[in-house]
Amino acid sequence: MARRSIEERLAQLDAQRKTLQSRLGKQERARDTRRKVLLGALVLHRLDAAKEKGEDAGWLTEWVKRELPGFLTREDDKALFTDILKAPAKEPDTGKADA
Repeated sequence: MARRSIEERLAQLDAQRKTLQSRLGKQERARDTRRKVLLGALVLHRLDAAKEKGEDAGWLTEWVKRELPGFLTREDDKALFTDILKAPAKEPDTGKADA
C-alpha cells in the first residue's frame, strides 16, 4: 500500500474539518430554532391562558401588540397573528379617577 503524501493527508483533513464545521453550524441553527419555538410557545400559552380566563395578560399583551407589527414583515406572517393584533388594546391608565 502506497503512503499518501503530506499534501494529500492535509487535503483530507481539511475536507473533514469543513464537514465537521458544517455539521456544527447545522446543530447551532437547529438549537436556535428550537429556542425560538419554545419561547414563542410560552408567550402564546400565557396569552391563551389569560384569554380563556377572560383576563388580560397585562403588560405581555400590550408589549406583543406594540412590538409584533414592526417585527413581522411578510403579510403571510402577519395573517398568522390577526387574533392577537386585532384584539382591542387596553386603554392606558392615566391614574385619574372618572368624575
